[in-house]
Amino acid sequence: MRRTSLTLTTCVAALVAGPAIPQDSTSYSLYGTPGLLEMPNARSGADAEIGASFNGFMAQQRVAFTFQVLPRLSGTFRYSGLDDREDGIFDRSFDLRYRILDEGDFTPAVAVGLQDFLGTGYLASEYIVASKRIGDRLDVTAGLGWGRLGTRNGVTNPLGVIDSSLEDRPDRDFDDGGKIEANQFFKGDMGIFGGVAYRYSDRLTLKAEYSSDDYVRETEFGSVGNNSPINVGLSYRYYDNVELNLAYLYGSELAAGVTLTLNPRERMEIGGIETAPVPVPRRPADTRAAATWGTDEPTLVAALADEGIRLDSYDVSADTMARVRYTNLRYRSEAQALGRTARVLAANLPAPVETIVLEPMQNGMPLSATTVRRSDLENFETAADGAALIQSRSPTTAAGTSDGLTPVSSTEDPAFQWSVGPYAALIVFNGNAPVQLDVGLEAKARYRITPGLFAQGAVRQSALGERELAEVTETPNSYPNVRTDGDDFGTDGYPVIENLTLAHYGRVAPDVYTRVTAGYLERMYGGVSTELLWKPVDSNLAIGAEVNYARLRDTDMLLGFQDFEAVTGHISAYYNFDNGFHTQVSVGQYLAGDAGVTFALDREFENGWSVGGYFTLTDMPFEEFGEGSFDKGIRVTVPVDYFFGNATRREVSADLASLQRDGGARLNMDGRLYDIVRDGHTAGGLGDTFGRFWR
Repeated sequence: MRRTSLTLTTCVAALVAGPAIPQDSTSYSLYGTPGLLEMPNARSGADAEIGASFNGFMAQQRVAFTFQVLPRLSGTFRYSGLDDREDGIFDRSFDLRYRILDEGDFTPAVAVGLQDFLGTGYLASEYIVASKRIGDRLDVTAGLGWGRLGTRNGVTNPLGVIDSSLEDRPDRDFDDGGKIEANQFFKGDMGIFGGVAYRYSDRLTLKAEYSSDDYVRETEFGSVGNNSPINVGLSYRYYDNVELNLAYLYGSELAAGVTLTLNPRERMEIGGIETAPVPVPRRPADTRAAATWGTDEPTLVAALADEGIRLDSYDVSADTMARVRYTNLRYRSEAQALGRTARVLAANLPAPVETIVLEPMQNGMPLSATTVRRSDLENFETAADGAALIQSRSPTTAAGTSDGLTPVSSTEDPAFQWSVGPYAALIVFNGNAPVQLDVGLEAKARYRITPGLFAQGAVRQSALGERELAEVTETPNSYPNVRTDGDDFGTDGYPVIENLTLAHYGRVAPDVYTRVTAGYLERMYGGVSTELLWKPVDSNLAIGAEVNYARLRDTDMLLGFQDFEAVTGHISAYYNFDNGFHTQVSVGQYLAGDAGVTFALDREFENGWSVGGYFTLTDMPFEEFGEGSFDKGIRVTVPVDYFFGNATRREVSADLASLQRDGGARLNMDGRLYDIVRDGHTAGGLGDTFGRFWR
């Protein structure tokens, strides 16, 4: 089970309101991957394209999330309802596809794929497929398939001439899923499939295919009337990023579905609607010595507050230099906040001040120091490549100490803040329930005791009253139930404390940051969490250590605790790659006492979107972990300003995990250091989004 603040309405709104894409864009199959109807083709979505598909017919219903990780590589997470035995099942599966050849004038595009390579194997198959466009309207596909795609009129595997063991496909235990069964890949009988897609108009495409999937189990069970290998259907592009599918399958089944696509690399049609920045005034040629700045402090504080910036401290110790620490409260990009702050300072500082040192802060921690020349601001404000020019001439280093800085007491950003409003929590892929929704009222408060010390909490009251979530099948083992009892928490219909913490953030050396958080850390656990992070401003590498004492909360999610307690600890290495990729590898001990390693890879875009995946392997045996074998999932973060246009640091996140089990379980806490710190570093968010400096 995964709970998230991402509502279904927000997901659909983000996709439907997405940017226009070309009319010859990739068409998705009923499996939620690029393809014909049930069969794959060799097409790929545009780099970074996201496709969310909802398809099905009487015997199978499929929800799929596909991400074009790289121009040639895509991955899919699928959640399917399968009616091929008496009680039916809900199946989770992962796909990978790689386009090995691009289409040429006389040669087809060629792709190789693994379907359900990491799941129970109900839908497992491998394929090699080629697609070629003929003229402007016809697209022809032919392929070879194994596994499910080799069950109709299959022939002896020709790869057997290389190794005779490839002729037989080992049996698979469908109740022991979640592992990569590489010993099955491209083994057993091989089937031939193919089809055509005819683009009748810019919006309507007609499709026909020959399927090599014989639906063996479904036919034996009687859930599919398998009368013909021929499938026919159509896709209609209702909007540029909404594709509707209708098909008649196997001579008996009527199928329908919809695919919503979005590309986070592309701009929304709605641009930023934040207020225009303050213009940079040119100083007179004859400047006089700077006066003291104290008399101008209230004006400067108010001017920065209008831009969503809190002035924390400053120093104008020299006539020609100013040093300013500030907190960005509004902009997702620290580079945009940097530019806004520089503009306001250029408009308010005494004329002789030429050098401005800008030190962004978050949670009381100075993140970096960027030295900007005021004359560069005046000269490059309207230059076509103004952001690049400023970046090249403005070095960013570690922030200095607080010596010499004068703290600012501001009433523009009150220390105590609170809000009351509705909430919606989406619970996805929980047991045998694809989607469950909890709605109600939430009260939140935050008190800034000192610049780096915060008390905060949230209380929720569900509008649904006492409720039961889907039953989760537990696997008997010797490990404590650190997550599989999660359904018991906060479902009695009374108010619950989501979290209530006291957190301190600090910087103990130029490149070393600390965090200590105590209290009710998340829905299931309270305790104390400590963290240390080494992250130089210009380094792609960061090293972190986290040690936690956690105690299980009472299921009513009020102030009480149960007897179970645990100590967890991890050493983590982070690395920032090109093209928005960054990874995390964490080694240590988890809540259930198991030890192992977690691998995570995310791709973050300049507009704030982030899509990634993770998996955890520990010394907990697969059979004791239970269904799924090990912890894994996909996570998506969507910035609110992407589809509403206004400047805000708010974001919504979803964790699309196959299952929640006890193995590899960590605390689900907000406020960890790496994501906060990297936003203000050149090897991180500040450098990646510097193009927003003048925005």
